[in-house]
Amino acid sequence: MKSEKEKMLAGELYDPLDPQLSNERQRARLLLKRINETRDDEPEERNRLLKELIPAMGPEAWIEPPFYCDYGSNIVLGDKFFCNFNCVILDVAPVTIGSGVLLGPAVQIYAATHPLKASVRRSGLELGKSIEIGDDVWIGGGAIVCPGVRIGARSVIGAGSVVTKDIPEGVVAVGNPCRVLREVEE
Repeated sequence: MKSEKEKMLAGELYDPLDPQLSNERQRARLLLKRINETRDDEPEERNRLLKELIPAMGPEAWIEPPFYCDYGSNIVLGDKFFCNFNCVILDVAPVTIGSGVLLGPAVQIYAATHPLKASVRRSGLELGKSIEIGDDVWIGGGAIVCPGVRIGARSVIGAGSVVTKDIPEGVVAVGNPCRVLREVEE
């Protein structure tokens, strides 16, 4: 029989009030509080705490506080990743972000979702869908990446966009819902 955590990571309905999941979220919240309270003259301490929160964080990855997530342990960050102020990553399913990725301020990445049927939502069960963001992607400030989305390498997502479907490699995409405008010229 699968644990609630195994169900969660597999994208199946799970109970978010499960004691193990509740404890892991509390651990993340306590670490986030410490991270978000670090001063700019404490970069080593901030980086140490970030690596405790997100063990799969590449070298030279950087997150500007305040930052928020559910667990941290379900996030993979590539090398030279940069996250600006006020970003949120709801990582109830795996969130994999490549190297050289730039997130503008207030970008929100939501792997968390809820059942469409009200009767199932009333049960309190939730689910997640994994998100993948390729290398060298730039996501403009205030953009939202919805559950289950893949963004191809070298693409640019315009500020304020709502990404509801996969975006191919090497394109500029904007809007709500986010649509491809053109290819990126190297």
